[in-house]
Amino acid sequence: MRSLDEARAVCERRLPGLYSALADVPLPELEQPGNPGLELFRKFGGPGLVIPAAYGGCGVDPLEAVAVVRALASVAPSLSVATAMHHFSVATLFTLADSLRAAGTEWAVLQGIADQNLLVASGFAEGRPGQGILSPTVTAAPVAGGYRISGSKRPCSMASSMDLLSASAAVPGRAEPLMLLIPAAAEGISVHPFWSTPILAGAESEEVRLAEVFVDERLAVTAGVDAHGVLDELQTVGFLWFELLICACYLGMASALVERAFRAGRASRETLSDLGIRLESAALLLEPVARLLIEGRCDNAALAKTVLARFAVQDAIGEAAARAMAALGGMAFVTTPEVAYLATASRCLAFHPPTRAACGDALAESLSGAPFLID
Repeated sequence: MRSLDEARAVCERRLPGLYSALADVPLPELEQPGNPGLELFRKFGGPGLVIPAAYGGCGVDPLEAVAVVRALASVAPSLSVATAMHHFSVATLFTLADSLRAAGTEWAVLQGIADQNLLVASGFAEGRPGQGILSPTVTAAPVAGGYRISGSKRPCSMASSMDLLSASAAVPGRAEPLMLLIPAAAEGISVHPFWSTPILAGAESEEVRLAEVFVDERLAVTAGVDAHGVLDELQTVGFLWFELLICACYLGMASALVERAFRAGRASRETLSDLGIRLESAALLLEPVARLLIEGRCDNAALAKTVLARFAVQDAIGEAAARAMAALGGMAFVTTPEVAYLATASRCLAFHPPTRAACGDALAESLSGAPFLID
């Protein structure tokens, strides 16, 4: 399938050898806990993918990042989801390094991630029912030279393989949360079983607990909202990157399923055209979001556009996956485990924030001209 072939070509150009190495491992094995995906990702330089060349990384822009993630997701869904969290955390970090708020340590951290192929997990607030996605799940108590961090994050992808944990934390008595970068080897961090489903089990999405973990003040920065409840630039950039990359993950899974329908040779040309329309609509919707990041237009209007695109992509992926399954037929579903797996995994975009229920009112207000306020 041409668009997926093009994504594979970008992946090979930017991370030579990684796709082929992953493709040599059976998909069921890559989706199991303890799979070799993350080590292959390290081996072929994946951690530096979106880090600018000035910091020693590959310098891939958001458009190419979508292609790389889409290609990887088509062959290793769990790896794509886990490493999307790494990429968006790193992208937030280099945005911080370029801002006036940088404390001077970010440059060294980014260079270390690129040079040593370190993995950065995300400990932001995703995953707690009934709580806003920007509400921290851990607290930070000020102490001499930094903070003591306590709480837990579940699920947290790459929990067992992470080298660093990026997280938000609430400081008692302050309205604004902190954004933190925490070494995974720090005293007081522990990992506990959490993920019970076999779908995307290879992402190492477990519970990470923090018990009085000390974080140097140079690895903490305040981020928040303005007087009207609008996110600051740092959080907006991170949110745009997250939505762009997580959508690319599930686009890749659906692409693998649609490609199987093309290769099976059972569907009519009309059916295949219909599949392509739905799948490529999702891909086209991600391009404007990538360009917002490239052009530095990371304001509240960009945030609203990104969330609108996210839901449209989610719908298009769902329709493409469903029609691909119909084209492949019931025998493919019951006799080919990879088909059933991809069909299920590709629908999980709906479980990532924000949900329609959580931001439907805010989107309606935004479409009427008000700022988009995300909880």
